[in-house]
Amino acid sequence: MRLFVSVDLAGLEDDIASVQERVADASGVRLTDPATVHVTLKFLGDVDDERVADLTDALETAVDDAGVDPFTAEFGGLGAFPSAEYIRVLWVGVREGSTELARLHEVIEERTVAMGFDPEDHEFTPHATIARMDHAGGKEQVQRALNESDPTVGTRDIEAVELTKSVLRDDGPEYTTVERFEF
Repeated sequence: MRLFVSVDLAGLEDDIASVQERVADASGVRLTDPATVHVTLKFLGDVDDERVADLTDALETAVDDAGVDPFTAEFGGLGAFPSAEYIRVLWVGVREGSTELARLHEVIEERTVAMGFDPEDHEFTPHATIARMDHAGGKEQVQRALNESDPTVGTRDIEAVELTKSVLRDDGPEYTTVERFEF
């Protein structure tokens, strides 16, 4: 099954949709369903069912070892990966709570790599993907949104990370929580 470790942004759907309106009609932009927007701490990829029990044990230990207490994260601002010149992903950033998210990522990365999962090939930047660009037709409109706005999305109390199963469908991914790790 296809798995990742994430922090849910439930409760911010309307705020996310409001930010997405800035680029919704740009050519080539594919919006993320606001109900599925999350912060990915670690993408694991396809995982054999028999490894899931060991993985959940490792994640539970990692979350405990991270030493993070429940916190409030504030989401806002816009950014793009890999850059504003070549946009593949449009995201909202983390204004408050990025230290805690980075700590969780660091410990989860360490534990999962020790289990044989691939290490990240880029520096961790806490963010929530709100759209993807399939082609550059609407690039200028998206660049204007990046340069001319600094939206506040909202705040969310973070008390857990989730091991999430992703099933890719024609109408977008379907996510199911496999396990929740509270701190």
